Amino acid sequence: MRHKHGYRKLGRTASHRGALLKNLAIAIIKSGKIETTLPKAKELRGYVEKLITKARVGDFNAHRSIFAALQDKECTKKLVAEIAPNYKERDGGYTRIIKTRIRRGDAAPMAFIELV
Repeated sequence: MRHKHGYRKLGRTASHRGALLKNLAIAIIKSGKIETTLPKAKELRGYVEKLITKARVGDFNAHRSIFAALQDKECTKKLVAEIAPNYKERDGGYTRIIKTRIRRGDAAPMAFIELV
């Protein structure tokens, strides 16, 4: 039973799950909207929102901590300089999940996740 368990394992090892979330976060920062499975989208939401909250400060330490999480210079710059300032007045809830369809091959529920 997963009473109060903190995260979804997504059928992956810890390092694979970390790499998956990092790559999905880079994709959503670059394009603003991506389609993925519903459990991945729900897990990504917390990951990206924590990064945006850190980026709202906009100082050197924010750059360092976000680059440590993403390992992508242009996404780090875009997040701190362009995306995070839009959410200065907003306390959380930076992303939106919209359920879309059932994937034909394996019947996985799909969803769009986008920056609000």
